[in-house]
Amino acid sequence: MVLGPVIAGAVALPVLAQSSDPGALRRQADAARSREQALGGEVAALGRAAGGLSRQLALLEQRRAQVQADLGGDQARLAQVQSDLRVQRSRLARLRARLGVVRRTLAARLVAAYEQPQEDLTTVIVTSRNLADLLERTRYLKAVERQDREILQVVRSARGDAARQTTVLAGAEQRQREIVTGLQARQSALAAMGAAVAARRAALERAQAARAAALSATRANRQHLESRLAAVEAQIAQASQAGASGGPWAIPAAIVMCESGGQNLPPNGAGASGYYQILPETWRDNGGSGPAAYLASKGEQDRVAAHIWASSGASSWVCSGIVGAG
Repeated sequence: MVLGPVIAGAVALPVLAQSSDPGALRRQADAARSREQALGGEVAALGRAAGGLSRQLALLEQRRAQVQADLGGDQARLAQVQSDLRVQRSRLARLRARLGVVRRTLAARLVAAYEQPQEDLTTVIVTSRNLADLLERTRYLKAVERQDREILQVVRSARGDAARQTTVLAGAEQRQREIVTGLQARQSALAAMGAAVAARRAALERAQAARAAALSATRANRQHLESRLAAVEAQIAQASQAGASGGPWAIPAAIVMCESGGQNLPPNGAGASGYYQILPETWRDNGGSGPAAYLASKGEQDRVAAHIWASSGASSWVCSGIVGAG
C-alpha cells in the first residue's frame, strides 16, 4: 500500500518566531494547523495499512490451518496403512514358512519314492499271497496315492496363498508411497506458508511499531514529524507489497503461496489440488485434461489457471483477499 506523497514532498516546519506581530503569529498558527491535518491523514493511512496487513495475516493463517488439517488426515491414513503393512508382512512370513514346510515334506516324499519305488498294481496282484493280503496291499497303495495328492494340493495352496499375499503387500506398499509423497508435498507447502505468515506478521509488527512511533513523534516534535512519516510511508509500502511478486505463476504469486505454498498438492478434503488448488469440476470446465489438476504438468496447470483468472478473476480463489487487502 502506497501512501500519498504529502509527507514525502513537505518541508520542515519553521521555527516559531518570538514575535508580537498578530499577523505573523496567525500565519504561523495557520501553517501549524495545516501541517497537523496532513499529518493526521498520514497516521490514519498507517492505521489502514496495519489493518490490511492484519487481514492478510488472518487469511494466511486460515489457509495454513486447512493444509494442516489435510496433513493430519494424511498422517492418520499413513498410520493405518503402516499398521496394515505390519499385519500383512507378518501373515506373509507365516505363509512363506508354511510353504517351506510343505515343500520340505514334498521333497522328503519324493526322495522316499525314489529310494523305495512303489509297487504297481500288477505286481501287487501277482505277488499277493491271498485275497486278504491283496486287499491290504491295495488299500495301502491307494492311501499312499491319496497322501501324495494331498501333499501336492497343500503345496499348491500354500504357493497360491503366498503369491496372493505378496500382491496384497505390494499394493499396500504402493499406497504407502503415494501417501508419503502427498505428506511430503503438504509439509513443504506448510513450510512455505509458515514463511509467508512469518513475513506478514513481521510486516504487521513493523507497521504497528511505525504507527506508534509516528504518533509519539507527533506529540514530541512537530518539526521532525514529516521526515519520520516519509520513512514510515516507504516502509509500509514495502511491507504491504512483500510476497506480491516472484515465481513463474499464471496468477499473482501471493495467491499461489497462500493456496498451496507453491507445491503441487494432492486433493484436499474438498477435492481441490495442484499448484493453484483447482476443484475437479472447475478443472474440467476450463479445459484441463485428466481427472484432477495435480496429475497434470505445471504448464497445463498454468494454462488452466490463466483461463480461470481471465474469465472469473480472483474470486475463484479462497485466498483472493491476499491481493490488495487493506
